[in-house]
Amino acid sequence: MQVDLWTSAFCAPCAAARRVVGDAARLVPGLVVTERDIANDPEHVEELGIRSTPTVLVRRDDGTEVFRSAGVPTRDQFLVAVAKALD
Repeated sequence: MQVDLWTSAFCAPCAAARRVVGDAARLVPGLVVTERDIANDPEHVEELGIRSTPTVLVRRDDGTEVFRSAGVPTRDQFLVAVAKALD
């Protein structure tokens, strides 16, 4: 599973998204969340269709996207997405 948190330097809601995914990651052993700054990876931003920050993407090992949150997801939404990615 791949979990990416797309952020930007001047994004106030990004701090809330960090807390949500961080809290969830502490509940799920082995869950790794990679934070990516949109300014540092514009090619992937375009390829993935990232239009705002924060954006949380959860993908299965094969790359299939199972969850996208443009904005701050709730912890429960995020945990359900992680469970779905493991199916």
